[in-house]
Amino acid sequence: MKVVAFNGSPNQNGNTACALQVILNQLSEHSIETELIQVGSAIVSPCIGCKNCFQTGYCVQSDDSVNIWIKKMENADGIILGSPVYFAGIASPMKSFLDRAFYVAARKRSLRGKIGAAVVAVRRSGGTTTLDNLYRYLTYSEMLIACGSYWSVIHGREPGEVLQDEEGLDTLRILGENMSWALEIREASKENLPYPNTGKRHLMNFIR
Repeated sequence: MKVVAFNGSPNQNGNTACALQVILNQLSEHSIETELIQVGSAIVSPCIGCKNCFQTGYCVQSDDSVNIWIKKMENADGIILGSPVYFAGIASPMKSFLDRAFYVAARKRSLRGKIGAAVVAVRRSGGTTTLDNLYRYLTYSEMLIACGSYWSVIHGREPGEVLQDEEGLDTLRILGENMSWALEIREASKENLPYPNTGKRHLMNFIR
């Protein structure tokens, strides 16, 4: 089993990376392979709404790593999204990546049944709104959400300060344990209990 995590912070070794690593360390204790991908310091173009991915199954923009990251998500058993809080929202490179990647994956329904989680690092407030925004990508893709004992928002300003947030660390460790358990259940039930076939989706708008 493998879990891939995406760091949406421009700081490769900042508080978001620290928070993600806490969860990944917990997963590693259960012999789950992990990979941490740095998104926030990359130049990621926004979605241009061309809808070419409807036909091709990949994003038409090829001057960044988004298509590579999509493949990593599709080949993983679990996905963790991490972002710092920018004006009570997701950091912009991470948002551009998520908009494009999950639009492609949701159209193909290639993430259905995978285990997802999200974590946010914040100085003071705006954490829950950012966390809710990250969850929307996971739920739209029909993923199963692993959670901790509280909202997975951890507090700190300078790099490494989140490691002083004892309750936040407890929440992330519990999230890691719960995600491991969910992954093991998913793996054990693959043959006997396949993910349900819910049929074709009908996409509509409200213009008649």
